[in-house]
Amino acid sequence: MSWSSSSTWGCSTIGRPILIAFRKKIRAKDAAMTQEILRPLTNPIHKEGGIAVLKGSLAPDACVAKIAAMSPKMMNVVGTAKVYDREEDAVEALHRGEIGPGSIIVIRYEGPKGGPGMREMLTATSAVVGYGLEEEVALITDGRFSGATRGPCIGHISPEASAGGPIALVEDGDKIIIDVPNRRLDLDVGEDEMEKRRKAWTPPEPKVKKGYLARYAYLVSSADKGAVFKRV
Repeated sequence: MSWSSSSTWGCSTIGRPILIAFRKKIRAKDAAMTQEILRPLTNPIHKEGGIAVLKGSLAPDACVAKIAAMSPKMMNVVGTAKVYDREEDAVEALHRGEIGPGSIIVIRYEGPKGGPGMREMLTATSAVVGYGLEEEVALITDGRFSGATRGPCIGHISPEASAGGPIALVEDGDKIIIDVPNRRLDLDVGEDEMEKRRKAWTPPEPKVKKGYLARYAYLVSSADKGAVFKRV
């Protein structure tokens, strides 16, 4: 919000009075209003927005990072993949101490189709922070995150694993490159090896085989398309 923007003062508020009415009640000078809470456009909290859209060999159609909640030291990372097909498996591995500094947790088959429903990975991200690993371990997923999530988390990876996206082909020990400044998320695996993995991959059995969620999983589009139903 900007105190100095003329377009701001005509906006209606939930209590009906417009902002200009509040401003008239403020006795301090305008110079004193450029503080840490309500900042002018010349002094933003961050130089760029809090959300970044990344692409790369691991997310050809895009993924989303909440960079406002990431430590600067985690904006550019090369780490080793620790792969889990369910959030619960990743959380249990954290509790057992199997995930250490330099790891990048990969949680897949949690997207719109694979979930089904694209649940949020709040338990896993909370565990990373709870164990004090938010500046040493990143987490990437085709699922989504809570608005309260902190740490180096990248979600909405598209195409998702259940649709045969590259995240389905990641193996333990692979090198993953997170490069937020250049908006990249890449898997450091050669194309020949990736092609071999593609030929060996088979779609998993649906988690839900009847009812509404089964229909949802069959019809839902990718997260980068809004996870809406496809036209049939």
